[in-house]
Formats: sequence, C-alpha cells, structure tokens
Amino acid sequence: MGRYLGPVCRFCRREGTKLYLKGNRCFSPKCAMEEGRRPDPPGEKHFGRKNASDYKVQLREKQKAKRIYGISERQFSNYFAKANQRVGVTGELLLQFLERRLDNVVYRMGFATSRSHARQLVRHGHFLVNGKKVDIPSFLVKAGMQVEVRESKQKRGPFQEIRGMSSEEVHYKWLDVDFKNLRGTFRDIPRQDDLDQQIQAHLIVEFYSR
Repeated sequence: MGRYLGPVCRFCRREGTKLYLKGNRCFSPKCAMEEGRRPDPPGEKHFGRKNASDYKVQLREKQKAKRIYGISERQFSNYFAKANQRVGVTGELLLQFLERRLDNVVYRMGFATSRSHARQLVRHGHFLVNGKKVDIPSFLVKAGMQVEVRESKQKRGPFQEIRGMSSEEVHYKWLDVDFKNLRGTFRDIPRQDDLDQQIQAHLIVEFYSR
C-alpha cells in the first residue's frame, strides 16, 4: 500500500493530541486541536465503552508513534524487530532508531517545518551526509555524522529564511546546528531522558509482546 496522502489533521484528532504533522499550522489557531475547533475523533460519532481495554491503549500508542514519524506499518514493525534483537531496553532502542532517520534529523535540526517536509527535501537531494549526497529518508545517521544543505540548494527561499536563526533555538542535546552555514552534527545517540516523552514506548513493547 502506498503512502497516505489524505488530510493528516484527522490523525491528531484520532489520537487526541497534537502530533505536529503540518508544521507552522500546528502552532496557529487553525490547528484542529485548538479549543473551539474539532478535537473530537473523526468518523461516525457513537458511544463506545468508557474504559479502553489494554489492547486499545497499546494500539493507539503504537499508531501515534508511527504517525508522528510518518512511516508505514512495515517500517515500524521492522524497527521494533531490530530493537528487540539488540541488548538493552527495547522501547528506548526503538525510539533511537526512529530518531536516527535522516528525515527526522533534518526536521529536528530545524531545516524543515515538519517531518513530511523534511522527507520531501531529502528525497529531492537537498542534503549531504559527511559530504556525500543522501536521498534516502530512512538512512540511519550515526554519532558524529554531519548533515548539511548542498551548496547548490542553499540559495532557495526556505533555507535563506533560517540562516538568521540562533543555534540556541534547537533544544536537543544530541544535535549541534550552525544555521549560518546550514549544517549540523549528530553528536550522539539520544538517551532515554532526552527522547520524546510524548511517546510511551513501554506500551508499544507490550503491544508487540502479546
């Protein structure tokens, strides 16, 4: 099945929280999750059971994580399988794999307004990793690697707008960003305390461990 191309605000409504899938719109009054808008779940309205089952809670957490990072079911399950095979905390390893994706790193560094925007930029060959062009969004960035905008792409409007940003605007300990030169360094693999607390990884592990 191909990638979903429909409205993504319905995903935020389904999960009952902002997933920040539409860049700047998510921070504006137009966001569907803003008070007075449409925070209710999409689809036909009906009254279901008040207390969600453990399975439903685990499923919704898995779906939320998958939608935040914008990947398919197969990709997500493959990342979990890799994390489960390694020594360590499976949930933490899973999130580390997701954070190391090139499209996510580009987004975290501030070179794109959303992960879908970052994925498009990567596919169009806008970035170099350690001096080599990489156009695969799922490329896993390693500690110490440098990500930069290709010189031939730097004069484009979106990149010119972020040149004046301060590196202090990037609030991730594992990233160093130089907006003036449009480059950043993936310093280290993020640890549990640094990872997105919006995702409860243990529920995802429980879902796959049924």
